[in-house]
Amino acid sequence: MKSVICTLFEGNYHLGLIGLINSLYKQGYRGVIYAGFRGVMPKWANQATENTKFNWQGSQILKIAEGLDLFFLPLVTKNDLTNYKPDFMISILDGPETSAPGIFYFDPDIVVSAPWSYFDEWIDCGVAVCEDVNSPIPANHPRRTAWRQYFGGHGISLSFKDSIYVNGGFIGITKKDYGFLFLWKTIQELMALKIGGLNRSIFSKIPLSEVDRGPHAPFSKTDQDAMNATIEAWNDKISYVGQEGMGFKSGEAQMTHAIGTSKPWQNNYLINSLCGNPPRKVDREFWNAVNGPIKGFSTIKTIIRKMNIMIAVFIGRFYKRS
Repeated sequence: MKSVICTLFEGNYHLGLIGLINSLYKQGYRGVIYAGFRGVMPKWANQATENTKFNWQGSQILKIAEGLDLFFLPLVTKNDLTNYKPDFMISILDGPETSAPGIFYFDPDIVVSAPWSYFDEWIDCGVAVCEDVNSPIPANHPRRTAWRQYFGGHGISLSFKDSIYVNGGFIGITKKDYGFLFLWKTIQELMALKIGGLNRSIFSKIPLSEVDRGPHAPFSKTDQDAMNATIEAWNDKISYVGQEGMGFKSGEAQMTHAIGTSKPWQNNYLINSLCGNPPRKVDREFWNAVNGPIKGFSTIKTIIRKMNIMIAVFIGRFYKRS
């Protein structure tokens, strides 16, 4: 199977993109990666050239290595990018990849740690998703009940599938299940009526209202809540991997995900460890992944960060916040 990969980034998340792409290459992925972005092109991509392979205004191509091409696709959307995932995936399938047998989305703060062959086999089991740290959410939890009531009022019936609540940073789909993306897009557009627009999220410059961003609000996680509601509306197979799949708990990880505001390329590991916060698995995985075909960090900086992590891990053996 020749699946394609896509991601979305803006601001300093291009640094996370380095770890994602290098890890994909290390794990055997060969093919095409589409990176939708707002803002300016990263400096590490200064060898990119104008794309003439398909029609996307302003797009550029960077040959990462033999058999691996990265397309930069500038975006014109008012949506917060976390709420643009199904739209972007659909635009790729309607444009440069009309015959793609499968498509994957990864957030740019993910590092892949399983062989790529695993992922291609995974999506044959159903829509591939991974459990979130906020899981589980039982069948009659107020959040799930609110989803059913809200979308039922708009003509979309939701039916409980599993108490697992999935993370919105990853999804993999085969061609036969592409309808999931259109359903997810529709559900997000209906959600927008409730939260005041898809330009709002917990990450956006236009924040959710105080009511909508509360911990008990049904759409405080926006795209992630919409994805989980889509799972309840979907009438075909979902293939779940547990919290270990993103490195949220011990076990065999398929990837590691730097959730929250603490990103590996920003962390001061020594100070954090003295505050009782030792390095996470994703921090170690990220700095191990930056050595690859993309050279976005100097060798000296990488060595220093790895040494800081080693010292911080040692400190963490004796001092750790409970």
